Amino acid sequence: MKVLIIGAGNMGKTYARSFLASRFIDANDLYILERSTGSVAGIKEIPQGNIHPQAGEFIAQADIIILSVKPQDFPTLGRHIMPYVKNTQLILSIMAGIKIAAIYEAIGATKIVRAMPNLPAQIGMGMTVFTSSADIDKKELFIMQNLINTTGKSVYVEDENKIDAATAISGSGPAYVYYFMEAMIQAGVKMGFTLSQAELLVNQTFMGAVHLHNQSDLTCEEWIARVASKGGTTEAALKVMKENTVESNIESALFAAFNRAKELGN
Repeated sequence: MKVLIIGAGNMGKTYARSFLASRFIDANDLYILERSTGSVAGIKEIPQGNIHPQAGEFIAQADIIILSVKPQDFPTLGRHIMPYVKNTQLILSIMAGIKIAAIYEAIGATKIVRAMPNLPAQIGMGMTVFTSSADIDKKELFIMQNLINTTGKSVYVEDENKIDAATAISGSGPAYVYYFMEAMIQAGVKMGFTLSQAELLVNQTFMGAVHLHNQSDLTCEEWIARVASKGGTTEAALKVMKENTVESNIESALFAAFNRAKELGN
């Protein structure tokens, strides 16, 4: 099975490394189309003859084509690759906001999977939500999900509109976590810890809390109740958060991201 990755930015290279590390794809069957071929230099396993700076007949030889370019670059790319794309090829798009119908219109492909991965895919702990066009059968969808899962975990949704919701929750989600962590780190410094001490406190707290949650059947609400004893320090902190409507503010922020994702798609 030959796989062509178009666009060797962060996510393009993430997929290339994940495919190779999982041995899902042999290096000789992995091809890259990237204008700046120097950006692929870090993936030494890929033969130089498999790296191309411009569209050509090699595109038609791929079984799977992964579209990993910036959304604003797709109209131009589409015109360049359209003459080589065949209906038998599977297309995986990780371009934010570009709908399946727009991909079909641009390159004529009908077997399309649209996915929204996130940053932790770089270390094999990504979360990807994906959907597909009606022309993809179950066997083909299984192959595509296996490819996606080399970067972490995935969820399939039938409704393409949920990709916008995934963008707001898991796609942008790591930034929200870092935002909250940074606020806690800065508070720790103000309380007298050194920066490195505060970072260790916060990093280990987040990592431990997530692992603890994943290894139990308790809900987040139930875990909060276990930590927050009546009249204690946690309860005091949670009281301030509730008074400042932190929960509703987080919800408003996520809906702002959701609405922006829909705008980009239109």
